[in-house]
Amino acid sequence: MSCNSCYNGKHGFEGGLVSPFFICGETMSLFELLEPTIAGMGYELVDIEQSAPGRLLRVFIDKKEGSITLDDCVAISNHLSQLLAVENIDYNRLEVSSPGLDRPLKKKADFVRYMGESARIRLRIALQGQRNFVGTLVEVNDDVLTLNADGKLLQIELRNLEKARLIPKL
Repeated sequence: MSCNSCYNGKHGFEGGLVSPFFICGETMSLFELLEPTIAGMGYELVDIEQSAPGRLLRVFIDKKEGSITLDDCVAISNHLSQLLAVENIDYNRLEVSSPGLDRPLKKKADFVRYMGESARIRLRIALQGQRNFVGTLVEVNDDVLTLNADGKLLQIELRNLEKARLIPKL
C-alpha cells in the first residue's frame, strides 16, 4: 500500500478488534484495514476475532442479498491472504465464515437493517437496574436504540452497548 492510499484512522468502529499496527507511520486497526477491502468485493465485514497474536485470525462476513456460501468464503479468504501477506500481518490460520443466525450487531447500520427482529443485548452500564435485555428492535434515532422489552419501550444509547446479537428464528 503506498502512502497516497494510507488510511487516516478516522474510520470509527464501535467495538471489535483494535490491534493496532502501523501503515505509513500511522496507527490502524485490523478492522480498518480489512473493511474497505471486503466492502469493495461486495461484502460486509461483521467482526474479527484473533487468538493470541500470530495464531488464528477469524473473519466474519455477510452480504445483503442472500446467505454466505462456501464460494464467498473462499474468495474472501484468497483475497485476504494476499492482502495480509503484503501488509506483513502475522497469523498462522485464517478462517472466513458467516456470522451465523445469532449475528452480532456492532454498528448503527446493523440495528437499522434488522429493525423488527429480536435481539439479546448486554449493556456496559445498567439501565433500570439491569444490564441484560431481550426484545424487539424498534428504531434508532440520534444514536439511541429503542428496544421493546416485554412491552416496555427502552431508550438505549448505542455507546452503552457492550454486546448485541440477533435471536435466531427457528
